[in-house]
Amino acid sequence: MKRETVITCVEPDRRAQTMTTVLDNSYQRIQPYEGQEEDADDEGDRDEAPQESGVIIHVVPEGNRARWNHIEDLDSFFTRMYHYHQQHGFLCMMLEEFLELVQFTFVVILLTFVFHCIDYNKLYSGGGNTNDTSHKSDAILSVGDCVQSISLLYWILLVVAIIFIILQLVKFLYHLTQYWEIKMFFNTALKIADGELDNFTWHEVQKRVIEVQKEQEMCIHKRELTELDIYHRILRHKNYMVAMVNKSLLPVRLKIPIIGEVIFLTRGLKYNIELLLFWGPWSPFENNWHLKEDYKKLNKRQELARSLSKHILWVGIANFVLCFLILLWQFLYTFFNYAETIKREPSVLAMRTWSLYGRLYLRHFNELDHELSARLSRAYRPASKYMNSFTSPLMTIFARQIAFLAGSILAVLLFITLLYEPSFSMERFVAYVTMVGAVAAAAKAVIPDENMVWCPETLLTAVLAHTHYRPDSWRGTAHTHTTRSQVAQLFQYRAVHILEELVSPFVTTYILCFRMRYRALEIVDFFRNFTIEVAGVGDVCSFAQMDVRKHGNPMWQTVAHSPTVSPLPDDHSTGYDNQYGMNIDPDKYHIPMSNHYTQAEDGKTELSLIHFTLTNPEWQPPSHAENFVTALRERAKKEVTAEPDNNPLIASLNSLSGLGYKNHVSNIILSTLNQVSVPSTSNIFTNQPGTSATSVTLDQSSAGNVLRRGLTKAEGPLHNDKGFLYDLQQGISNQSLGASVFGSGHSYVMDREYTDSHVPSELTAADMSLSTLYLHELHHRQVKRRGYQEMATRSIWQPSPVQELATLPEVRQERVPLLLHQDSSLRKNRES
Repeated sequence: MKRETVITCVEPDRRAQTMTTVLDNSYQRIQPYEGQEEDADDEGDRDEAPQESGVIIHVVPEGNRARWNHIEDLDSFFTRMYHYHQQHGFLCMMLEEFLELVQFTFVVILLTFVFHCIDYNKLYSGGGNTNDTSHKSDAILSVGDCVQSISLLYWILLVVAIIFIILQLVKFLYHLTQYWEIKMFFNTALKIADGELDNFTWHEVQKRVIEVQKEQEMCIHKRELTELDIYHRILRHKNYMVAMVNKSLLPVRLKIPIIGEVIFLTRGLKYNIELLLFWGPWSPFENNWHLKEDYKKLNKRQELARSLSKHILWVGIANFVLCFLILLWQFLYTFFNYAETIKREPSVLAMRTWSLYGRLYLRHFNELDHELSARLSRAYRPASKYMNSFTSPLMTIFARQIAFLAGSILAVLLFITLLYEPSFSMERFVAYVTMVGAVAAAAKAVIPDENMVWCPETLLTAVLAHTHYRPDSWRGTAHTHTTRSQVAQLFQYRAVHILEELVSPFVTTYILCFRMRYRALEIVDFFRNFTIEVAGVGDVCSFAQMDVRKHGNPMWQTVAHSPTVSPLPDDHSTGYDNQYGMNIDPDKYHIPMSNHYTQAEDGKTELSLIHFTLTNPEWQPPSHAENFVTALRERAKKEVTAEPDNNPLIASLNSLSGLGYKNHVSNIILSTLNQVSVPSTSNIFTNQPGTSATSVTLDQSSAGNVLRRGLTKAEGPLHNDKGFLYDLQQGISNQSLGASVFGSGHSYVMDREYTDSHVPSELTAADMSLSTLYLHELHHRQVKRRGYQEMATRSIWQPSPVQELATLPEVRQERVPLLLHQDSSLRKNRES
């Protein structure tokens, strides 16, 4: 008879159920985490275990511990979590999705009624007699007559619409179950009630998710999740898209006769690209988180390129077959969506919006949707002022004449209607007034403001402070129409956006069949060369790692990758920077290992790293990333007490002063020049004339009882004591900088007791704006000092860097191996 040993583990929660596991004749072996070796002592312990022993283990786990243990598809889970938070919870999400389904059904019923259930001959048989309503009531056909009047073609369209409605209903029911699980996760695991969801920023939700991972072990391949891991899973495919746009890999530039070169990227084209490259049945990805193994092999590139090219061709043909159906839906959607708005406010077509290409070009690596939208919303006003500062004298003359004629006709119509009301029917009068008013409004929108002051360079710098990116060719050329036309590709008229969406079914077919298909080999090489495997995360775009050594640009890295620098005599052999006295030892510091093929354009890696560091101050960056950010701080501290002439820090502060922080920047500049202490932080952020920044007053009685609402769109933490230039004041005085635009961290009161989360999140945006301006200033001086003026002529609208690099031997031979993450490379070495 076998002897059994009973081991009982009792957890504090008595409500948990008891799980009994019987292990007979052997002990259960606990599998190690991925990339982890088993300890040799464990092998010895297992060998010494009695072979004939049976073990009964009574485990009392925590109530909901196993509910979210080992989630297989964490990408979808975290993405649903993010959407749940941004769209204000379960009820709002499901109600919006259901009403969208109702909206589509309503459009189908309305069109059927208008085209087949009204006899227009009877409707207008009464002539102009508006009192005769009998003919109008008879004009509406019965249900049987409506069905009989429907043609075969329209029946086909109705069947397609009904199938679409059924699929959307199934999708709605599926989302209902999926997001109910997310609701339970928020309520139970994160302990966030639905009514309190708007009181939490995504940064706070993310911190709770990281803590829950330690208990629930949602990811079994990694004990602890980092902020970058969560961003990788939510933005895995978007990071690839941002990288491909940054390297000009997507064929979205078209040359149109007379118009010239334009950038064309619509929702339909973007949908087809994502279908082909990320989630479609023939995409390079085996699932959400894993790239197919063949794409990692050099000898498979030709075969994969031919296969991808064929799939792109078939998708293009499918778009051509369905183009008229898609065009019909685009037209109907545009008509029902904009008809009322255009009637009420015709100038809406003259308003501008950020294009899809602009949103990808201006997006950081690892930047969530609400963070990008907040930046572009802040840049909207200066960008509009910049675009409106360009006027055409000839167009202005014509617009004034058209506005005068349209206004005159409108005045006459109103006058005649007041005197001779029976002469006009109300329907015709409204139609006439609407058409004439639209013409007048459109003409007046073209006429420039007579009080406008032309300062394009200042306005474009203000745009840069929020968008964070611009080609080097824009600096000093903001007054030219070339720069203006390039900005217009990112910030286009709404009318142009609508027109592009309408012609998208035809242009998408052309781009897929005749442009993108011929870049299949470059796309295959891109996935192989710029994909890395991260333990516990899967395959991600290597640019998203923000590695300034592998993907950084030396022209954007003007200081050594070290937190400490020391002044030494001018010695160019040691890499000495003779402007601010910093010694760079190539043997000690990290030297960028990137080349033109592997480096990101326009400082994308460096700016993305700074942005992610500011929005996630708890993130522990790798040594090379931390050294890069710290080195910039050290350089800024040296420039605090430097001469103001030709000082990039002072130039950045001057540019920042026009963004609503004029008084604060003036105090900092004055303290810098006079080398005096910073004014009391209790006075810096008080209400002063001309100050547009938010001012907050907290006292001891109300500091802990501030009601926060609407924080779902807030960027980063509300309290951040790790601002990019937080310790800049050390070059001025020993006084704490407090809640200045550079620190973005302390409370508005002097007492450190209240350094809590009641600091506006706008300060993080101001910190990032200053960091952007400062880094661009350093880059510009680097370009001028090193004699690389030819780089300033490069632009995102010039031929693709991929095409230019095709002549390089290392690119033609494709000897760049798959970039491996350090964890995955160590694991593979152990396995071999």
